[in-house]
Order: sequence, then C-alpha cells, then structure tokens
Amino acid sequence: MGLLMGETLRLLVRSLRPRQWVKNLIVLAPLIFSQHLLEPDRALRAVAAFGLFCLLSGGIYVLNDLRDIERDRLHPVKGRRPLASGALSPRLAWRFGILVLLGALALSFRLGVGFGLAALAYVLLQAAYSLWMKTIVILDVFAIAGGFVLRAVAGGEAVAVPLSPWFFICTLLLALFLGLSKRRHELLLLNNSAAEHRASLGEYSPLLLDQMIAMVTAATIVTYALYTLSTETIARFHTDALKYTVPVVLYGIFRYLYLVYQKGEGGNPETLLLVDRPLLATILLYGVMVIWILYR
Repeated sequence: MGLLMGETLRLLVRSLRPRQWVKNLIVLAPLIFSQHLLEPDRALRAVAAFGLFCLLSGGIYVLNDLRDIERDRLHPVKGRRPLASGALSPRLAWRFGILVLLGALALSFRLGVGFGLAALAYVLLQAAYSLWMKTIVILDVFAIAGGFVLRAVAGGEAVAVPLSPWFFICTLLLALFLGLSKRRHELLLLNNSAAEHRASLGEYSPLLLDQMIAMVTAATIVTYALYTLSTETIARFHTDALKYTVPVVLYGIFRYLYLVYQKGEGGNPETLLLVDRPLLATILLYGVMVIWILYR
C-alpha cells in the first residue's frame, strides 16, 4: 500500500513537469535588475513568487496533458508522460491539477493584488492557449511569449518594481526566439504527422520558421545592445558596464542556434539550458557579470 501511494505521488509530481520550472526563473529577473537583490524582504517575496508560478504552471501542465492525452500518445517524447502513457489515472490527475491551480491562485492574491492579477492573467492566457490559440499559426508562438512576459510582470509586482519598456521588449523577443525554435524542432521531429499532433504545425514550413527565427534573433541582439547603451540605463545604474555583457549574450544565442540547426535540439529549451554545458556556463557567466556590475 505504501509503495503504491509513493508511486502515485511520484507520478503526480512528474505530471507537474518540474524540469520545466526553470522557465519561471524569469520571475526573479526584476528583483535583480532593480538592484533589490540584497534586501531580505523583497528577496523572500520574489522567491515566493517563483514558487507560486511553479505551482501555477504545474497545475496548467496537468490540465493541458489531460486535454491532449490522445494526441500526446502519438508523440515520440510526450507519449512517455504519466497521463499519455496510462500510468496515471485521468480522474486523479484532474482533481490534483485543479487543487494545485486554485490553491496557487489563492496564495498569489495573498502575496499582493497586483501579483495575483498577473498570475490570474497568466492562467487565463494558458487556458486560452490550450483551448484554441495553439491551433492558430503565429498566434500560438505569441501566446507562449506572452506567458514569459506575464511571468516577468508578476515578478515586478511581487517586489513592487515596474517593468521597464526595455525589459518588456527583450523578454518578448527572447521568448519568441525560443518559441519559434521549439516549433521548428516539433515540425521536423513529427514530419508528416505534425498537423495531426497540432493543427498550427501544418501551417508552418522550415523555411518560414527559419526566416522568423532570423528576424527575431537579430531584433533580440540589437534591442539588448541598445538597452545596455541607452542613456536611461546608464543613468539608472550609474555605469555603462552592462555593454560588456553583449558578447556573452551573443555567444549564448549563437550556441542555441548551433544546437537547434546542427544538433536538432530546441524542443525542450528548459532542459537544453541545463544539460548543454557551454550554454549553462554562458548563463552563469552572464548572471555573475550582471550581479557584479549592478551591485559592486
């Protein structure tokens, strides 16, 4: 009995997709870039916000997997998930997903009304994505990017810091870059059965996605470079040293493109960021540089 309950609990936790929680680290970005990282109260609120978004996104993943259970069984990777593989009861997963989602939403409003509204907007966007937006070409990728932007907005609300226009645009562009790369990977992986798995995939082509990825890549790099050199940024941080992070960002993006185009990766960016050592080292180096520049 104990072994059975332990296995069920393990499957329930797996259905929350903990590996994808790395996406929620962007919730902490406003704390760092607002130079409040060393303030215990704000730091604790940011960590709480991160934890709540892990629960929110996890609950949404469970409900999304319930909706897509039949299609996921046709997918070579998604077919191994607890629900698609038949290891987890759909009825139990439904109750668990609703409980986690509603509980996390309630706690979000306890953290602050602004944060709660951002969390609610995130849940509504994900629901819209699951129900219909992911079937509409181009709009599906913007919905994914919108989820990242709302995470960042929520992170700002948690620590009472407004999101700067520069941060908003950089987050949006980077999220579009990751989303388009993910769609390219799915299209090539599923090949002729891509449209059966997701209707919008049938409207894409490798050439179209390559063109959009190229445009977003260039826009991301130029926008970030302009951000580091803007008079607003220099006045706010009292230094122009952020410009020295541009080569690190360039390398990180180029490395990701290499993995997408030469290694056939990009389907799970959250896993790729942790598994590929050069990419992980680049992210850590960027983090260290930013903290040193902003807090020295």
